[in-house]
Amino acid sequence: MKSILLIGLGRFGLNIAKKLKEMNQQVLAIDSSETRVNDAMKYVTDAQIGDSTNQEFLSTLGVSNFDVCIVAIGDDFQSSLETVYLLSELKAKKIIARASRLVQEKFLLRNGADEVVYPERQLANWTAIRCSSDSILDYIQLDEGHSIFEVTVPEEWYGKTVGKLDVRRKYEINIIGIRTKGKLNLSITADTVFEEGQTVLVLGASHAVQKCFRL
Repeated sequence: MKSILLIGLGRFGLNIAKKLKEMNQQVLAIDSSETRVNDAMKYVTDAQIGDSTNQEFLSTLGVSNFDVCIVAIGDDFQSSLETVYLLSELKAKKIIARASRLVQEKFLLRNGADEVVYPERQLANWTAIRCSSDSILDYIQLDEGHSIFEVTVPEEWYGKTVGKLDVRRKYEINIIGIRTKGKLNLSITADTVFEEGQTVLVLGASHAVQKCFRL
C-alpha cells in the first residue's frame, strides 16, 4: 500500500480517487471546493478543504511523507504550476502532474514535476489507433516506439501453435497473452494453439505489430 496525496478533485482527480480506492491505496485528497471534497470522501482515506498554492497549508500536510503527490488540477494552470513548485520545495518524493497542452508539460517539468500525464492527448492517441482497424481492441503505448496491442486473432492463425507461427523471430514481437471468451491466459508456451474468436496481446515496436497483423 502506498500513501498518496491527491490535489484537485475535478472529474479527472475524482476518477483517480475512485481507482485508487479499488486498489486499496491510502489517499489524502485536497481541493478548495467543499462540494468536491464532500463528493470524494467515500473514495479516499481522508479529504481536506484547502488552497494548494498556500505554502503554509501544504506544509501542514507532511508532503515529504507521501510516496506520491498527484496534482490533478485541470482548470487553473497557474495554480497547478505553483502547487508543483511548492511540493518540490517541500521535498515531495515524487510529483505527478496533469497537463492539457504541450507547453504546460514543459513548464511543469521545469518547476519540479517528475512525471506529467496528458489525458487529452493520450486519449486522442488511443482513440485514433483503436478506430484505425476493426481488429484492434485495445492499445497501450509504452514509449515512442513500443506498444501493447490487443488484436483479433487472424483467421490464418486458427489451429496453429505459437511456436509454428514464430512471430517473435519474424517480426520481433512478443505474444504475452491470449483472451478466450473474456478469460485472459498469460501462460503462453510454444505449444499454445490459437482458436477462432480469440484475441491476442502482443508487445513490440508499433510498426512491427502493424506489419504482422496487416493493420
